[in-house]
Amino acid sequence: MSQQTPRVSIGLPVYNGEAFLAEALDSLLAQTFTDFELIVSDNASTDATAEICRERAARDARVRYLRNETNVGAMRNFNSVFELARGAYFKWAAHDDVHEPTYLERCVDVLDRSPDVALVYPAARNIDANGETLGTVLQGLRSDRPSPVVRFRDLIRRDHSCVAVLGVGRSEIFRKTRMLAGYADCDRVLLAEIGLAGRIVELPEPLFVHRQHQNRSVWQYRTRQKRSAWFDPSRAGRPAWPYTRQYRGYLTAINRAPISPAQRLACHALMFEWLIHNADGLWEDLSFAMTHRLRPIKRKLMPASARESGAGGRRDT
Repeated sequence: MSQQTPRVSIGLPVYNGEAFLAEALDSLLAQTFTDFELIVSDNASTDATAEICRERAARDARVRYLRNETNVGAMRNFNSVFELARGAYFKWAAHDDVHEPTYLERCVDVLDRSPDVALVYPAARNIDANGETLGTVLQGLRSDRPSPVVRFRDLIRRDHSCVAVLGVGRSEIFRKTRMLAGYADCDRVLLAEIGLAGRIVELPEPLFVHRQHQNRSVWQYRTRQKRSAWFDPSRAGRPAWPYTRQYRGYLTAINRAPISPAQRLACHALMFEWLIHNADGLWEDLSFAMTHRLRPIKRKLMPASARESGAGGRRDT
């Protein structure tokens, strides 16, 4: 590892990523902007992930490979690569995505020229598992506006894919956030928190190649409850309260933000609309928690014969 502090730190958390990892790593190491470190945190993979990473680390000193002894969950693995970052700018990278050669160069240029910009990300070109192009996506958010209220409104209300969280941002701003928490869509809360601290700029060039495949977490874990357990394994089988925690996360972000009292009040007013639009989700949280709480009572009231006959049946997940 180089002793010189790099300008950019890239954090790549991975678990069993052998199918696409080599291509992802090689696209990062081929960037035209070269002053970066690449921190790879292997979450106790059981496939060829370790071999792929060690081979890259052996031939490129910018690669720092670390391996967890046990799987600590996505949240801790994502946050840990930032904790190890040394650069003034930081970026997360996924093990299955690809970056065009000028990705870092273009993003860093915007950050260098615009001190009020907190995060930069380019348009995405979606590809399938075989690398075939599916289309190009522009988020079109007003997250680059001068007003933090306008930025916050779009980041919490618009239906966007949250790829901006994989952009290049200022490490000092990331450090002031609460980072990723252990529930589904916590990345949306993080984006809103960053957006309250500065502008988030989308570049029109499709320099980010976003792979869509059946093993992505959003496809493997279809419900918010299951995705929350992916973020934080300690939540598996227990109520994760994802909508409720997202709401509280937004409130905390507003209260911690470097904005005026009037802007803070306007952001809180927007949360009333959020409550209305997400009422079904909040009820889903409560319903799951009530079902979980009543399950042991239901089992106790169930006749012994019924409990025995159902012992080998399918368990709820």
